Amino acid sequence: MIKEYTILLLAIFFLYTPLIAASTKGEKDSPSGITGNIAKKFTAYESAKKKILKAKKLEKKGKIKKANKLYKKALFYLIKANKKNQVDPDTLNYLGFVNRKLGNSEDAEIYYLLGLDQDPTHIGINAHLGDLYIKTNRIDKAKELLKILENCNCEEFEELKTAITN
Repeated sequence: MIKEYTILLLAIFFLYTPLIAASTKGEKDSPSGITGNIAKKFTAYESAKKKILKAKKLEKKGKIKKANKLYKKALFYLIKANKKNQVDPDTLNYLGFVNRKLGNSEDAEIYYLLGLDQDPTHIGINAHLGDLYIKTNRIDKAKELLKILENCNCEEFEELKTAITN
């Protein structure tokens, strides 16, 4: 994990430096001043991801209103990232997740299903869609997704299994 994170930071550094040098004043939709389509997509997705992680922490502390504000901001960035690459399962997973957190179950399901079209074994999508199915009383569908996660040796399998049995 640390090795992957270090490589990511190095990649960001080497990609970020030339882009800043090439930019002039930056663009409105690029808070960091990075220009170009790749930089915008990366920035939008990463901004959304950071907001989601922070919102999850706030939720655990019971600060639901603050968490929802961050989820709404994350949704803005995810929509922007999705415009650039509409077949990215990770972006579709987060679009589903944020919509579910904001109470938009139908939209969440659409995004999850679009993500599964791209990657039927995506752990996050299968787990999150399973949670949605449980909350909408479709336990049989959640059990089907549990079978997909059966061999992943991941915490998502255990969490979904527990949620189904409760």
